[in-house]
Amino acid sequence: MHEERLSTKHIFTGRAISLRIDTVRRSDGRETTREIIEHAPVIAVLAIDDNDNLLLVKQYRTPAEKELLEIPAGGIEPGEEPVDAAIREMQEETGFKPGKLVRLGGFYSTPGFSNEYLHVFLATELAPGRLYAEDTDEIELVRIPLSEIKGLVLNGQIEDAKTLAALTLLRCYPDM
Repeated sequence: MHEERLSTKHIFTGRAISLRIDTVRRSDGRETTREIIEHAPVIAVLAIDDNDNLLLVKQYRTPAEKELLEIPAGGIEPGEEPVDAAIREMQEETGFKPGKLVRLGGFYSTPGFSNEYLHVFLATELAPGRLYAEDTDEIELVRIPLSEIKGLVLNGQIEDAKTLAALTLLRCYPDM
């Protein structure tokens, strides 16, 4: 089952997202519209230090109207490979460079209305690197022992979907 796109109308193009409205024909022949947010692919990194701490970033998120604990993440630049974006984002947000980087998988963040796809990596063997503080000066690095992460999830202190999904992928990784 799929839908045939009959037309597309671009409504808004911004720095991070674009909005379009597609008119589609469903498999049952009915026509309807789909509001779609277009977003470039991104990476997300589960970074674990030598002491089994997960490196999280705490930052204020305007749409949520509060600070959230999240794994480091960011956009993939045009022409950049996901693995290179993961290394860059790690340095930008945490000041660390991974010695070992493994792709755990990926997922669509909100496929009901967006095409954003996240590539998830596990970073270990962390070494201090150059901290690129472009627009990351209000990000706080937080180290949480892996043994405490489940409690933070269960009591609602980790509410970020990409972090929760990445933690699920980590549980499926054979060496963890």
